[in-house]
Amino acid sequence: MGHLKNNQVEKILLINRRSAGYQHSKVEEILLGDFFDLSSIREKVANYHACFFCLGISSIGMKEPEYKKTTYDLTLNFAGLLAEVNPGMTFCYVSGAGTDSSEQGRSMWARVKGKTENDLQKLSLNVYNFRPAFMKPFKDAEHAKSALKPLISIFSLFRPFNPSYFLTLEEVGKAMINVSIHGYSKHILETKDIAFMSSTK
Repeated sequence: MGHLKNNQVEKILLINRRSAGYQHSKVEEILLGDFFDLSSIREKVANYHACFFCLGISSIGMKEPEYKKTTYDLTLNFAGLLAEVNPGMTFCYVSGAGTDSSEQGRSMWARVKGKTENDLQKLSLNVYNFRPAFMKPFKDAEHAKSALKPLISIFSLFRPFNPSYFLTLEEVGKAMINVSIHGYSKHILETKDIAFMSSTK
């Protein structure tokens, strides 16, 4: 977990459905079964500088109402709480390459992600939408889907041809930290922006 090595990160609050398994003096973890009921964490999330919102689900096999609930509704519910208790905080939202800002395209997931990005910008938060493409998990990541393992194994072959498209999770995390500290000129970060900010010192 690269954030733990960064001296500018004082404390990390993890909010998960199941434990991430990290034990560190900087880390506090809250297990939350229902992300639509945030009453139990309202006081806990106050006074933080930034939120890295990385929760997401594949749209494969899902109908639009179901995908919208787990993507748009859930995200806006959580961000809405932060806007109330932490107005002005930096909110880094992991969206995806190909997200449709017009909300009018044929791709269902891209429309929903686009609406999510657009409506986050209306809240009293400093929102940055990250649009990574392929992200390589850490080698020992427990929750990486088995279907991704063949792609992970040939990551090193593809990356030299397009290093900003094939990013590691560590690079995306570094970019989020740097954007939270230094800001960025754009509020939508495509793959090249993420790669650039991951190398910023």
